[in-house]
Amino acid sequence: MAMRGAATGLPGSREPPQRAGFVELLFDVVLVFALTRLSDRLVEHLSWHGFYSAMVLTLALWWLWYRMAWTTNRYDPTRPMIQLMVIVTMLGALLMAAALPTAFEAYAAVFAGVYVAVQVFRHLWLVLFGGDGYARGVSIRIVFWSCISAVPWIAGIFAAGELRLACWTVAVLIDYAAGVLDFPTPWLGRAGLRGQPIAEEHLTERYRQVLIIAFGETILTSGVQISPYGFQRDRTSALLVAFVITVLLWQIYYYRAGELLPSAIASSRRPAYVGELASYAHLLMVIGVAVSSVGDRLIITQPFDESTLSRIMVILGGPALFLVGRAMLDYAAFSRVSWSRPAGLVLLAVLIPVVHGLPRLLVALVAAVVLAGVATSNAISWRLFPRETAPPSDVRGGG
Repeated sequence: MAMRGAATGLPGSREPPQRAGFVELLFDVVLVFALTRLSDRLVEHLSWHGFYSAMVLTLALWWLWYRMAWTTNRYDPTRPMIQLMVIVTMLGALLMAAALPTAFEAYAAVFAGVYVAVQVFRHLWLVLFGGDGYARGVSIRIVFWSCISAVPWIAGIFAAGELRLACWTVAVLIDYAAGVLDFPTPWLGRAGLRGQPIAEEHLTERYRQVLIIAFGETILTSGVQISPYGFQRDRTSALLVAFVITVLLWQIYYYRAGELLPSAIASSRRPAYVGELASYAHLLMVIGVAVSSVGDRLIITQPFDESTLSRIMVILGGPALFLVGRAMLDYAAFSRVSWSRPAGLVLLAVLIPVVHGLPRLLVALVAAVVLAGVATSNAISWRLFPRETAPPSDVRGGG
């Protein structure tokens, strides 16, 4: 929550921190495990249905992390009250991550039950120990919406199969719609979060950290996958291609919107709105990296197996999702999108029928070449036409 100066006297609050606290970094470690378990589920359910169900679970975990990042942007993460809340949330995220591979089967009650408990009680904690009326009011609004989304989450526990997936889809939509609409609540109105200042350095550091964690999980997965095979020539080649793809994704992110995001947020008339746009951009990029990690598994374990459509969609789809998120980050920082992002997306889509039936390693090599083209054009464009940050205004107003 971005409420600088709105909660003077709140125990555990202060001017928003400009660097992430150690307890926040510890919380992020859980995400490494969560992303690994997500990859496990995608590998075991490599279909459109499997991808969709995995994304529902991912969106729930992301919402948990995202709300915590904005909470610690407002409250001092070095205070015991806030540290206790972060640690309890971290335990909940760990339990949810452990349940991920069978969250729609044996461990539905664990995943949904823990999610609901954490979402409701951590904001009740802030209501009970809150400071002024505005800070308490924001937490009350979030509790209200958490209780609404809890209904389909809990209903899904007692459902099965497609009905459970439908219930949890509705629950995730409620959570995200509440955030997009600024938590409108009867008799209280909207929270007005988009009109509040934020600690841009802290928030962008949190976004960068979670993306670096996703990259780290990809490298970890590649290393684990090749270990049983030693340094066989074909699998070593696949490892090198997977590593190149990861490095290219990192370079495309950091140069230059990822680097200039703090100044873009700081220079905006509504920094919280730009920070919100950036959060969804990072969500798409994290999903893209996670899917790319699954592609790395496929090419390292079976580099010369024939590529079916589902395998191609994973190997090319991960970079494509990343480029969509990166285009959104361009818009958040500059109010425009570099032409190399949509060009890369179109090229990846056009290549899907072309690479059908080719060895998986060659498909990954094609993805690497496309990403190299995007990265190169981006660097050349910046040298020829350097730009200043120009974040968009919130056309919906301050809420």
